[in-house]
Amino acid sequence: MTEVPDTAVPDTEVPDAEVPDTAAQAAALLAQLSPAEKIAFLHQHQPAVERLGLAAFHTGCEALHGVAWIGRATVFPQAVGLGATWDRDLVRRVGEAVSTEVRAFRQDTENAFRASDVADKHPMVSLNVWAPVVNLLRDPRWGRNEEGYSEDPHATAELATAYCRGLRGDHPAIWRTTPVLKHFLAYNVETDRDVIDITVPPRVLHEYELPAFRGPIEAGVAAGVMPGYNLTNGVPNHVHPLINDALRAWNPELVVCSDAQAPSNLVDREKHFATHVESHAAALKAGVDSYTDNGPDARLTIERFTEALAQGLITEADIDASVGRLLAMRAATGEFDIAADPYAGIRAEVISSPAHNALALEAARAAVVLLKNENEALPLVVPEPEAAPAHPGPAVAVIGHLGNRVLTDWYSGELPYAVSIADGLRTAFGDRAVTAVDGADVVSLRAGETVFGPFCHQDWGTSVQCPVPVRTLQAVENGKYLTLTGEGDTEVLADAATPDGWVVKELWEFHPAVDGQTIVRSNASGRYLRVGDDGRLVADAETAEEATAFVVETLTSGIRQAVAAATSARRAIVVLGNDPHINGRETIDRDGLALPADQEALLRAVVEANPDTTLVVVSSYPYAIGWAARHVPAIVWTAHGGQELGNAVVDVLTGAHNPAGRLPQTWYASDADLPAPEDYDVIGSGWTYQYSQREHLYAFGHGLSYTTFEYGDLVLKVSEDQLGSLTIFAETQITNSGTTAGQEVVQLYSHALEASVPTPLRRLQGFERIELAPGESRTVVFEVPAERLAHWSEDVGALRVESGEYEFGVGRSSADLPSSASVKLTIA
Repeated sequence: MTEVPDTAVPDTEVPDAEVPDTAAQAAALLAQLSPAEKIAFLHQHQPAVERLGLAAFHTGCEALHGVAWIGRATVFPQAVGLGATWDRDLVRRVGEAVSTEVRAFRQDTENAFRASDVADKHPMVSLNVWAPVVNLLRDPRWGRNEEGYSEDPHATAELATAYCRGLRGDHPAIWRTTPVLKHFLAYNVETDRDVIDITVPPRVLHEYELPAFRGPIEAGVAAGVMPGYNLTNGVPNHVHPLINDALRAWNPELVVCSDAQAPSNLVDREKHFATHVESHAAALKAGVDSYTDNGPDARLTIERFTEALAQGLITEADIDASVGRLLAMRAATGEFDIAADPYAGIRAEVISSPAHNALALEAARAAVVLLKNENEALPLVVPEPEAAPAHPGPAVAVIGHLGNRVLTDWYSGELPYAVSIADGLRTAFGDRAVTAVDGADVVSLRAGETVFGPFCHQDWGTSVQCPVPVRTLQAVENGKYLTLTGEGDTEVLADAATPDGWVVKELWEFHPAVDGQTIVRSNASGRYLRVGDDGRLVADAETAEEATAFVVETLTSGIRQAVAAATSARRAIVVLGNDPHINGRETIDRDGLALPADQEALLRAVVEANPDTTLVVVSSYPYAIGWAARHVPAIVWTAHGGQELGNAVVDVLTGAHNPAGRLPQTWYASDADLPAPEDYDVIGSGWTYQYSQREHLYAFGHGLSYTTFEYGDLVLKVSEDQLGSLTIFAETQITNSGTTAGQEVVQLYSHALEASVPTPLRRLQGFERIELAPGESRTVVFEVPAERLAHWSEDVGALRVESGEYEFGVGRSSADLPSSASVKLTIA
């Protein structure tokens, strides 16, 4: 394991006598605010109150896997990649680094924004960070799959707690940043997300959904929660009784921040209330404290609450409760007593510092999962040219659009630098030993005598919202993407560095027309391309009949180019996957698990040309890659890994790093028999590894190593404390039986053998990532409180542990448990 120095932050040890009373600070300020001032504080953008020395403040700074949206910052692997590490300590250290950089942006504006593309904006940076996402990865088709940690509630709670602990810091009173968990409740569908009503049975609610939130809240490391856009069991989440009945039962001071425009959606989209005055009053009563509504304009929010107070729908005490929680959160960051703030000295030199860059590499390495390694195809050993005279060409051909690029996602910061997989291989083997080709067709669009292009033509597949494959057109001449621009987004220019933005204007749908021609539609605006009177492309045609029909001419065959590269090289590395801005992201669910057709065809052609091929999948979610699993000797998966993606993947490919990432969710063999995306009944419909008996390509927790690990017997002991609570201790010995040092993720699962209701086939109860030298053994002991074996009893309205026999299994994944033992529990 790479040793990474701790982030350089000021000493947080403060004598007890000097620990500030932040609750008293908040209460004193609340008592001095007028009713109008307090109402103004309910909006996300709180105004300054000069007479009290209160600065302007707003909730919300995105910090999912690095500081996002405000400039150059260290970019760590996507959250699903951090989930693949199964490493609490590593995730905690990532959270520490991210929160330290948030502090730097907040406290050293001039230097923090230098060399940033938003340097002229100097936004106000909030120490209230909206992260992590603890929504469970129940459905791999979910557009925001990249944002969660795991499909398992225990793993999600553990990793979210670790990340929040890093974001919070260790000081007894002052928080480095104040994390807000997203998105409560049962939020797992993007299509019509602001009106969809998700039915969650009581057992699923209490056994599957709530534990992911409960873990970090009860650990005292989450400052707040954000409700999701959807309705749950007929009630919009922003007025759901579980905000107070569950969240506030775990922590009465928890701040609840609305999602963007969700308060107005209660009337405008969901039609759940007749007026905004009623809806805002109901949300306040339900426990929402901060209203992210109408952008920075607080006017409507203030008017609605003022009228609600006048009508008696709310009381000043209701307002005080919310504003008091908001002021307490602000006080917890040291805002009201800078002299006592141990983090006040953090400055811009921590942003993308050597320590943080090294941590980014460590995290990216730890997230890489070796899915298949037939006949020891990896590590990659490239013979010297004289040892392979039949292959005079390069040692390695890197094939695929993602082999030469490092992509960000919607919640990424600005990359300080980027190392692609091709870059990493060139470093490992030398420039002349590596060739890289996109494998995409180069095409032109011809309308009569007018020709546009050439463009590199990339297929990104389909989504629920768009059943026609969407494509990008990257101009060969300048490397820029064809995009919408100008007034009304009707001008079309090759002017975008990457596909990006809330509305991705670089996506084009190719629809067949008469005589083999094609009409091209903007996926963003819905309008069609035509050739304007001046001979330039415009996207202003409202109908297909008004569009120009183009002849799409293939100038260079991507597959032919790829096959030539693979044939001449000794080894081929095919890099496939997704662009996180396209067909699977916030607001856009995937319509299936298959690779885009062009990517699948590319892979098959390369493998036929050179069977010595390794597939690297770089993606935000699982794919159903059945053909590859049968025909490709080695397969590696990683989430988009940030700035160090290429170094991390190549370290695994070459054996410089022994892979130990494990899948945080099931890879299904097909989506043909998956339940509907809105079906949240994981028990009745057999969702997730806990209940699924479908065909799985790769199991939850799966991942291979370059060494082997042997498991000793599993020994179970039961302990009872003075209050009668039972704890199961599960102990086993792990031995590295191979010749290479490596890390194993030891996983413990339970199964109730005599349950009165259907219970999980396997239920994760513990995990530890350990490192062992060749021949080294280590004893791992898991403590499992018996309450974690409980199921929800509708008869008693509570979680209940039944007497009976419970089987525990320990091993490498949910489907590979070489050691097991049973224990009989008698519950009084």
